Parts: sequence; structure tokens; C-alpha cells
Amino acid sequence: RISWISDIIVVVSPENIETMKTIIEKYGHKRVTVVEGGITRHRSIFNGLKIFAENEFSGHLLQKPEVVVIHDAVRPFVEEDIVSKVVMAAKEHGAAGAIRPLVSTVIASAADGCLDHSLERARYRASEMPQAFLFDIIYEAYQQCTDYDLDYGTECLHLALKYCKTNAKLVEGTADLWKVTYKRDLYAAESIVKDNLSQQVCVITTGKESLAQVGFLLPESLKNQIKVEAISVSLSKNDSRLQNIISGQCYNFVCVNDKRYAIQEIQELVDMLEKSNIPLLCPVVLISVHLDISENNSFSIGMEDLTTIKKFARETKKKNILVYGLLIQYK
Repeated sequence: RISWISDIIVVVSPENIETMKTIIEKYGHKRVTVVEGGITRHRSIFNGLKIFAENEFSGHLLQKPEVVVIHDAVRPFVEEDIVSKVVMAAKEHGAAGAIRPLVSTVIASAADGCLDHSLERARYRASEMPQAFLFDIIYEAYQQCTDYDLDYGTECLHLALKYCKTNAKLVEGTADLWKVTYKRDLYAAESIVKDNLSQQVCVITTGKESLAQVGFLLPESLKNQIKVEAISVSLSKNDSRLQNIISGQCYNFVCVNDKRYAIQEIQELVDMLEKSNIPLLCPVVLISVHLDISENNSFSIGMEDLTTIKKFARETKKKNILVYGLLIQYK
């Protein structure tokens, strides 16, 4: 999602390489190369760096970058702004890393298990990711590492200082750099993803006056209940506004129509989503609202029609697209 990054090296444990390749292929990720990791953090990072410099290791060489960014997969919510800041700082200083204030006081225990001393929290910061380096600096540092460094070290900025005399620029990070470490963090991460995805909904209506009125009132009602950006457009493959909304990674759609079973309209929208570059890592929700304003309206649904709707919904669910139907009788 950050266009100015030329190559992405994913370092994974040997037993997960095929799984990672399957994920990359399934979701159409580009610019990604999978590299086998080592038994420690530093050995894994070193393996990732070698792909730019050692043909014998990687089997092929990628173009050596001026700046390399090192980031943890367990920090999934990093924003482009902080990545840009550490990259620019690394270009100027040779190395840079994100930091955050300590939320707990750090203490040292004595051999008997009692308190030895504590650190003055205001003087210290937590080292976070991403970190960025001039490639030649960080690669040279890893080449000079001892086995002890590679086996027991964790801080990349320290290696640049120790072996290349490069003082890293520290960049104040944001609160979204927290690590998904424990099981409870998975629930927090899921909540953040769902909250972000619920911030925008696209309301699609036809040009009829009654439907256009619903298309106007529905967004107003939604805005009064939740933080949501609602947009009314016409469902058309040639509608540039709709194309822009989809490419902007909108995951929620409400289609208001006066057709009893508007499967064709929803199918067109599903086709547009599949042809777009929107990653379907999270479910797309499509709600088809049928507004029945006829004099002789009825809620009866034929079994054939119901079977068609259910079959369509089952097929789209396999693509991580959830289709729902709502029938409203209005006089």
C-alpha cells in the first residue's frame, strides 16, 4: 500500500514458507520475495539483507536500495507517515528508529529476588519499529556481528552504532505501533480493523425519485448514529465515482432498488470488486435493500427465487464477500 517502496522481503521460518507463498499468490501481493529466516531475530534480518548483496545466498539479486526499512509483522497498523519520517531521517543520519514513551517503570532485581534499582522512566524510551538505515551501513554492521550478537542481540540501532559509529536519529512514533504479542492482542487488533472498515459506507441507488430520497435520508441517518462517510451513486460500471470509491478500499455497500430480486445489480458490483485491486483480507459487506412501494405488495418469496439468492450468497462468501438482503414494504 506504500507505492514508493520498491521491494518487500518477508522473512519467515522454514516450515511456513509455502504457507506464505500461498498467501502472496492468493491475495495478489506484488514486489514480495520470501526468504528463509534464521533461529534468532538478527540472523533472520541478516538473511533478508543478503538477498540484495549475495547471489550465492538468494539465487538472484534484487537492486540494492539506498535505504532499507526493517519492520515487525507483529506491528500491523504502522502508518505511511511514520515510515516516511524514519526513511528521511535515515537518509540524513544513516540510521533512524521510532520510539514511544515507556508506559511502565523498568526495574532491576538482585540475585536474591529483591529490588536492586529502578530506572527514571522520564529519561528512557521504548524502541519500536519501523527502523530505517542506509543499506551499506546496516549491511556492514551485520557482516561484522559476532555469533553472540546474532544469537542474543535484538536492537538493530545498536549494531549500527557499535560497528559503524552511526548514531541513530530517534523519531517519535504514534500509539498504533503496539505489538500483537498475546492472545488478547488478537481481539484488540480485530476490533481496530473492524472499526476502520466501518468508517465508510457507499449507498447505491437508481435514479427514481423515491429511491433517490432514500439514498439521501439513509446517509443522514447513519451519520447521526455512527462515524460514517456515506456516498450516493448510481450502480454503473462506467461510473467514475463508484470506481474511485472501490479503489479507495470501501468495504461496505448498501444497494437500494425497487426490483424484487436485484441479483444482477449485486453481481455487477461483485464483478467490479473482483476486478479492482482492493485486498479482500477483510470481508466486504453488500446489503441489497428492496423498497416495495407497490399497491399490491406482498412479502411472499418463491422457493426458486429464495434458492437463487441463497446460492449466490454462498458463492460470494467463498470470496470473502458477504451478501445480505432486506425487503421493506412501504405505503
